[in-house]
Amino acid sequence: MAAARCCLVLLLLCRCSVSVLGTGPPAAPGPDRQAAAVDSGHLTAETAEEKRREEASPDDAGTDQQDASGPETPVPLSSPEPKDDFQEELVIRPLHSGDIYASFQFRTLWETDFTRGDKESHYRLFPKSLGQVISKFSVRELHISFTQGHWRTMQWGQPFLPSPPGAELWVWFQDSVTDVDGMWKELSNVLSGIFCASLNFIDSTNTVQPSASFKPLGISNVTDHRFLRYATLPREIVCTENLTPWKKLLPCGSKAGLAVLLKSEKLFHSSFHSQAVHIRPVCQDWQCKTTSWELRQALNVVFDLHTSGQGKREWTLFKMFSRTVTEACPLASSSKIYVDITDNPQGEQFELSPASHLLSQAVVLGDRRTFSVYDLTQQVTFGTVRSLNLLIRWKSSEGDMLRPLLHAERYVAGYGLQTGEIHTVMYNNHPYRSFPVLLLDSVPWYLRLYIHTLTVTSKGKDNKPSYIHYQPSKDRVRPHLLEMLVQLPPNSVTEVKVQFERALLKWTEYTPDPNHGFYVGSSVISSLVPSIVAMDTNSTLDRPLFSSFFPCKEESSYFVRIYTEPLLVNLPTPDFSMPYNVICLTCTVVAVGYGSLYNLLTRSFQIEEPSPGLAKRIANIIRKMRGVPPL
Repeated sequence: MAAARCCLVLLLLCRCSVSVLGTGPPAAPGPDRQAAAVDSGHLTAETAEEKRREEASPDDAGTDQQDASGPETPVPLSSPEPKDDFQEELVIRPLHSGDIYASFQFRTLWETDFTRGDKESHYRLFPKSLGQVISKFSVRELHISFTQGHWRTMQWGQPFLPSPPGAELWVWFQDSVTDVDGMWKELSNVLSGIFCASLNFIDSTNTVQPSASFKPLGISNVTDHRFLRYATLPREIVCTENLTPWKKLLPCGSKAGLAVLLKSEKLFHSSFHSQAVHIRPVCQDWQCKTTSWELRQALNVVFDLHTSGQGKREWTLFKMFSRTVTEACPLASSSKIYVDITDNPQGEQFELSPASHLLSQAVVLGDRRTFSVYDLTQQVTFGTVRSLNLLIRWKSSEGDMLRPLLHAERYVAGYGLQTGEIHTVMYNNHPYRSFPVLLLDSVPWYLRLYIHTLTVTSKGKDNKPSYIHYQPSKDRVRPHLLEMLVQLPPNSVTEVKVQFERALLKWTEYTPDPNHGFYVGSSVISSLVPSIVAMDTNSTLDRPLFSSFFPCKEESSYFVRIYTEPLLVNLPTPDFSMPYNVICLTCTVVAVGYGSLYNLLTRSFQIEEPSPGLAKRIANIIRKMRGVPPL
C-alpha cells in the first residue's frame, strides 16, 4: 500500500515537472537586455517583439515538451484572420431630364460552404437569418427584389440591376433536392416572414420553370431547369415594413456608413424605388481554387425634379435623403461614393462640389464611364466639418437624350371582355448590328392563349423564332410559359402578338376590388447587346461593384436584362352588389310579412272600459256627498 502511494506521488511529481518545462518560456532574454529592462521598469520594443515572436513560434524542443505534457498544457493560439469582407458603395448619376439616379450597393463575402452537412454556428458579417435559409433549403442561388414604379428606359437609360414592378423571386436549388416544389413553397413562406412581404401568395398558379432565360449568375455546374423556380407578384406594394428588415441585414444596420441615408420618408417619395437581395457562390481568387458566398444588397432610387418641391436643377445629399454622410461603416473594408461625370468632362453641364481629385473609370453596360470617387475611409474626404454633403448644380439644360440599344414595351389590345391580344414590342436601336434576344412571358391561366395566333414581325416581314418553348396552362394549377429566341435586325422594331380569351372565375376567386383589374407580370428580355468596349471578366481586380454583377465572356458584347410594363387586364366581373340588393329585399319582405303574422298569433287582446271624464267624476263626487247614487 505504501509502495503504491510512493509510485503515485512520483508520477504526479514527474507530470508537474514536465508541465512546468512545457509552459515556461523557450528562451530567456540575455542578461544585459533583461537588466536594462528591469532598470527602466518596462520592456523595450525590441524585447517585446522578440518575446512575441518566441511565443508565437516556439522551438522544436518546446513543442515536443508540450506534446508530452498532455492535454493540461496550454498551447498558444494565434487569432485567425477573418474570412468575411464587407464593402459599401453609392453611385450617383445625374440625368439629362434634371432627375437624379442613386444606387446603393452593399456586398458581403464569406469564405464558407453552406452545402456541407455541418451548420455554421458563428456569424460575423453575414446575416444569420439568410445563412440558415441557405443551409436548410439547399439553396444554390437566391434573387429577390421589391420594386415600386416602372423604370423609364428611354429617359433614364439602363439601370445597374434591373427589376420588374412588384415582387420577383427566382431560386436555384441544389441538385440533391428531391422535392423542389415543396422546398419552393416553404422557402417563399419563410422569406415572406423575413421581409414582411406577401410572398406567401406564391404558389403553383404563378410559378414557372424557365428553360433558358435565368441561368446561374455564380459558380454552378447545375444547369438543369428542374431545380429552378421563378415567380412574380406584380401587385405587391413596397412600403417601410419591407425596407426595415432589409436594412437590418447590413452589418452596421442603419446606424453608420452609407445606410444612414436610407430614410424611408425620402426613399418612398420618389419616382422609382427598388430594393433587392442577391445571394450566389463566387470565386475567392482568380484561379477559383476556393469559393465564397456573396450577399449583394442593392437599392436603386430615382428622385424626380418636380416632386422634390423646389423645382431647381440642384441636388445635394441632404435634399435627396435629408441626411449627410459623417463616417464609413466601421466593419467595411471599402466605403466609397461615385459620381458619374462622363457627360461632364469640363464641367459645362453641372457643377460638383466638393471636387474630388480621385477619378475612376469602369465599363458599365458596354460603355466606359468616368466617376469622381469619394473614399469615406479617408478623413480628408469629410474636411473640417466632419460631414460630406455633395452638391450637384446644373449649369445647362441641354444634353443628348439617352438612347439605349435595346428597349421594350408591352400592352393589351382589343375591345370587350371576351377576347384580346397581347403585344410585345422590342426596339433594336443599333445602326448596323443585329443580335438575338430571349423573350420570356408568363401569363396567368385565366387568360387562355391561342398559341396558333402567335406572330413575330420585323420591318413588316415575318421573323421566325429560332427557338420556342411553350408550356400550356392548367386551370387553377399553373400559368402559361412562353420562351422564344428572336433575332432583332439592326435599327428595327420587332412586334410579338398573341391572342387570348378571358376566363370566367368563380365568385370566390375575385379580388376585393375586381373592377380594378388583374395584373399580369412583366415580360423578361435577356440579350447580349453589342458593345464597343471590351468587358474584363477578371473578378479579382479592384473595380466598382455596380459594374461586376452580370458575367460576360464575349469582349464585343455585354449582357443586359430588361423588363416591360406589367399588364392590367379586366375580366368578366359579375355585379357583386346584386346579392346585397337581394338580401335587403328578402329581409324586408320577411320582416313585414312574417312579423305581422307573428304579432297576430302571439298577441293577447283585452277589452278595457274607458275611464270617465273629469266632469263626470266631479258630478259623481257631488252626488256621493248628497247621498245620491253615482251616474
